[in-house]
Amino acid sequence: MSLTATAKAGPSRPAGTGPGPDAGRAATLRRTWRKASPYAYIAPFFTLFLAFGLFPLLYTAFVSLYRVELQTSGEMEWRGIANYTALFSDEYFWTSLRNTFTIGVLSTVPQLAMALGLAHLLNYKLRGRTFIRTAILLPYATSVAAATLVFAQLFGRDFGLINYVLGLVGFDPVDWQTGTVASQIAVSTIVIWRWTGYNALIYLAGMQSIPHELYEAAEMDGASRWRQFIHVTLPGLRPTIIFTVIISTIGATQLFGEPLLFEGSISGGISHQYQTLGLYMYEQGWGFFHLGRAAAIAWVMFVVIVVLVGVNALLVRRRARKEAGR
Repeated sequence: MSLTATAKAGPSRPAGTGPGPDAGRAATLRRTWRKASPYAYIAPFFTLFLAFGLFPLLYTAFVSLYRVELQTSGEMEWRGIANYTALFSDEYFWTSLRNTFTIGVLSTVPQLAMALGLAHLLNYKLRGRTFIRTAILLPYATSVAAATLVFAQLFGRDFGLINYVLGLVGFDPVDWQTGTVASQIAVSTIVIWRWTGYNALIYLAGMQSIPHELYEAAEMDGASRWRQFIHVTLPGLRPTIIFTVIISTIGATQLFGEPLLFEGSISGGISHQYQTLGLYMYEQGWGFFHLGRAAAIAWVMFVVIVVLVGVNALLVRRRARKEAGR
């Protein structure tokens, strides 16, 4: 090798020496990042959850132990569990709790049953099924305010379309906004209209995950479509059905927009006949300015949801054990 080539190559590293300190530091940083990167990726979610989920929950529990008025929110007077005892002695609380349960049953059971039937029909090859799948999701995309105002006109006592149709078949007009059962049916109808298509698409996705070979085997055994639905579709959809029942139960417990806008009253009708827990909480906090009591109602709603979900999980687990023991 010539002197010129040696000069171009530069000074050579002495034999037996390892990488420099910079290379070792870079390797250490790479190992550290490899271990910490999963936590960095999920950090934004937990940061938002702590700021807008956990902190408001804990602060609401703190406020529920004090007397706090909206006009003087900076002045807090310790009450302990007095907000809860006052709540349980209020007859309107029990009325709203009963209304929440009845409206939840009236809206959830028909809604899920209709969604299951729609999904079963859409699971077969139908003309225009893509259009139908899109159309049944439109009520979910519609504003709750717009939908409720339209239904309030439909259920009008004097000029509503529903009473007009009932009059054509010989029934007397129904006062949908005053009667207890009638108003709860009207509010439940709005909920059913908005959420049936959403649940139908969830059921449809669950049906399409069931192996087609099971239907072929059932058909070869002579099972009709109804028997295929009972013995193949429903067992395969059990986790999906449990999910929709839990989500619908939580939604029914938190029902607020539909009863508020149905008549525009925070009391849920002239005799509180369709006031839900969510509407009762709003009335106490922003109608009567009792923020401490409103916070107590929020925690009662949270406990009710936990209990209902726990009971549902217990029933599902017991049923699974019975089937496993067969």
